[in-house]
Amino acid sequence: MSQTKIGVVIGSLRKDSMNRKLALALAYLAPSDFTLEHLRIDDLPLYNQDDDGNQAASVKRLKTEIAATQGLLFITPEYNRSIPGVLKNALDHASRPYGQSAWGGKPAAVIGIAGGAIGTALAQQHLRNVLAYLDVPTLGQPEAFIQMKDGMFDDKGHIGIEPTEKFLQNWMDKFAAWVKTHNG
Repeated sequence: MSQTKIGVVIGSLRKDSMNRKLALALAYLAPSDFTLEHLRIDDLPLYNQDDDGNQAASVKRLKTEIAATQGLLFITPEYNRSIPGVLKNALDHASRPYGQSAWGGKPAAVIGIAGGAIGTALAQQHLRNVLAYLDVPTLGQPEAFIQMKDGMFDDKGHIGIEPTEKFLQNWMDKFAAWVKTHNG
C-alpha cells in the first residue's frame, strides 16, 4: 500500500502549543496509509520581494517539502482575530516568485484549537481566504473550531474527550477522502 504524504503546517512556534498537541493527536486519527510530516517554518526569514530571485535555503527546502506532499493540513492558533505572522510569512515565501507557488493545487484542510468558545474560527476564515487565492482546494465541511478544555489530551497525546475524539475522527476521515478525491 502506498503512503499518502501530508504536509502539516503548524502556525505556532511555542513548544507547549495547544495546536502542536492537536497536530500530534490528529496523526493518531489519520488513516494507516497517511503519513503526516511537520513542515518547518520557524527558520524562514521575513518575506521580502527583493529576495524572490535568490530565495534563502530554508525557503527552498520548504518549497521542496511542499512539492513532495499529496495534501496539506494547516493547524493554526488565532492571534488578534487572525493567523499568526509566522504562518503568513510561510504562505508568502512558498508562493513566490509569482507563478512559482508550491501551494497551488494541493488539497488541504484547516483546523485549530484555542481557549475561547469559537476556537480559531476567525483565523481559519482568514487562512481560507489566502488559500483560495493560492489555488489550494480546501475542505469546506465539516468545519472544526476546537475549544481547549481540561482533559483534551491524555498522557499519550491522544484526544482525551470522547465526543471530541469522535468528531475529530469524522473530520480526519473527511479530510482523507478529500485528499484522495484530489489525487485520484
